[in-house]
Amino acid sequence: MADYRLGIDLGGTKIEIAVLNRSGDLVLRERIANPGIYNEAVLAIRDLVADVDHRLGAVPSHRVSAGQHTSTLGIGIPGSISPESGLIKNANATWLNNQPFGHDLEAALARPVRTENDANCFALSEAADGAAKGMLTVFGVIIGTGMGAGIVNNGRVLEGRHHIAGEWGHLPLPWPTEEDAPARECFCGNKGCMERYLSGPALAADWKGPGHRNTAGIEEAAANGDQAAIAALGRYTERFARACAMVINFLDPDVIVLGGGVSNLHTLYERVPPLLAKHVITPVCTTPIVRNKHGDSSGVRGAAWLWDVTE
Repeated sequence: MADYRLGIDLGGTKIEIAVLNRSGDLVLRERIANPGIYNEAVLAIRDLVADVDHRLGAVPSHRVSAGQHTSTLGIGIPGSISPESGLIKNANATWLNNQPFGHDLEAALARPVRTENDANCFALSEAADGAAKGMLTVFGVIIGTGMGAGIVNNGRVLEGRHHIAGEWGHLPLPWPTEEDAPARECFCGNKGCMERYLSGPALAADWKGPGHRNTAGIEEAAANGDQAAIAALGRYTERFARACAMVINFLDPDVIVLGGGVSNLHTLYERVPPLLAKHVITPVCTTPIVRNKHGDSSGVRGAAWLWDVTE
């Protein structure tokens, strides 16, 4: 039985670790720079975990003796592990792709490690003790530079046959209008993916023009009469409502939890819910759309929740 859950969030520029006790309380949280080179990143994680275990008075589970603490370890990554090959795929940190990351990390640490997509970790964190606590089916969304999501049912991540469940950013924008045309090209090779319309950079470009990527201040600008900001937010909320309605129609989650930079827009929680009815195939739609509780800690906390302390 473990006394602590360790969670790691492998980000583009940082590696963050968090320690939760058996009750899920945060005991420790720390960040280091991500070297961005595969072998160096594995070693950096190894050393970070060893340092934290030492500070907790813990040792790896295979070396536990009476009276010593134990800990479990989960890690969230910007991609997923192929069930066929065991290699990383779909990572925007491209140096991770086609690498046996889970295997190499377990070998470096000499302990079992659970590796999961970072959006799945976000959804799991919010379902465990966040904004969706007590909900059965949770759809957790991260909208920032990109757009991803995770599905949690009854406290467990839904991975899917190919470990791509929740990749709604690469579904086509539903019920397209003339304003959405022509379908925008996506890096995945398809056209019309929702990420090209609903990511943070997409909203920024719609507001200030091509090349802009920062949405900071858009609500304030709209409140002060900036017509471009008003129009961009109008288009965004209407498109986002269509995206959420599609999720409700095929998954019918108990709650949709938003994370990432765009989730800080108050406009979403005020204007999107009334727009759902037009596309949701039920007379009354009551699905709540809520802001996350744990902020940028959700990913690392969710990685820790990949283990049950009784395991």
